[in-house]
Amino acid sequence: MLHDPNHLYIFDTTLRDGEQVPGCQLTTPEKIEIAKDLESLGVDIIEAGFPVSSPGDFQSVVELSKAVENVIICALTRAHKNDIDVAADALKFAKRPRIHTGIGASDMHIKYKFNSTREEILERAVAAVKHAKSYVEDIEFYAEDAGRADLAYLAQMVEAVIAAGATVVNIPDTNGYCMPDQYGAKIAYLKEHVRNIDQAIISAHCHNDLGLATANSIAAVQNGARQVECTINGIGERAGNTSLEEVAMILKVHQQQFPGLSSNINSKLFTTISQKVSSMMRMPVQPNKAIVGKNAFAHSSGIHQDGFLKHRENYEIIRPEDVGLDEAGIILTARSGRHALKHHLERLGYQVDKDELAAIYEKFLVIADAKKDLCDEDLNALMQS
Repeated sequence: MLHDPNHLYIFDTTLRDGEQVPGCQLTTPEKIEIAKDLESLGVDIIEAGFPVSSPGDFQSVVELSKAVENVIICALTRAHKNDIDVAADALKFAKRPRIHTGIGASDMHIKYKFNSTREEILERAVAAVKHAKSYVEDIEFYAEDAGRADLAYLAQMVEAVIAAGATVVNIPDTNGYCMPDQYGAKIAYLKEHVRNIDQAIISAHCHNDLGLATANSIAAVQNGARQVECTINGIGERAGNTSLEEVAMILKVHQQQFPGLSSNINSKLFTTISQKVSSMMRMPVQPNKAIVGKNAFAHSSGIHQDGFLKHRENYEIIRPEDVGLDEAGIILTARSGRHALKHHLERLGYQVDKDELAAIYEKFLVIADAKKDLCDEDLNALMQS
């Protein structure tokens, strides 16, 4: 599989890893609606499900394969022949199918999950890739718990699965264990020590147990990974996955750090798709969530408001319009200053001079101390009092 080294492939697993969150299960029609939105957003790969896990998941992969035209549809399997057979069957209508198979790579998983040996696990990994290759050309292999795996063994495994036909090698930090420098160094080690690494794309799949999923994914890209596995709103198992919107906006804001590297993501669709995924999955977005949280572009401190109103870039590195918002919010609270109050009064059509503003501001503070924040109705009442 030829790949563009200047393209960052965005692999969205909202409908697979994201849907594993308790209470977040979707119907097939809901999955199709989100998949079409993901296609419009510009993701390269949609992981549609784990077909062997349930009849519903199998059917979702079948229907998503029919509904989506331009995106690779991926189905997850374990390194089991039957898993792979079922996934291939589910993908029969996909225009661009991918089978995502794999097995544990850390000694912890080899001993305590599989009760096996490194040699046996390596054989199973190669056999799974070869079997999947008999069905489709595009094979992604995941080395589960690569974040805690021995580097030399991980490199041996990656080299063996690429030789067996893997087109993408996924290096998951399954437990969100790694620090960014550790994870970046792991990717760099594979780039340097796996002889056939140029025949596959390296993929980063990071979890957020220590709040480092995005940082680790970016470290991977800086060291040569060219696919990032992520979800809308960062949803996923336990503390979640890498957040798609964070990765895309880091790439946009720090273009000089990634010369020539780009994705197909249309960031102006983030707010809409974030709200839809949150609503459909009954998974609220925390207000202070980067990029899509309701406070991400809200300014309530008087110092910030004053600086923002004088020059937006004093307190914003991203324009709200770039993520699909109309404008930033100037929130009126007891911490707000005169500049913010004047801004809102003028927006409502009130013209006040400096002395009037000082008197109104004193009254405003009394109301603001009693309420968490003030709305237009409160300001109109204030001006009438």
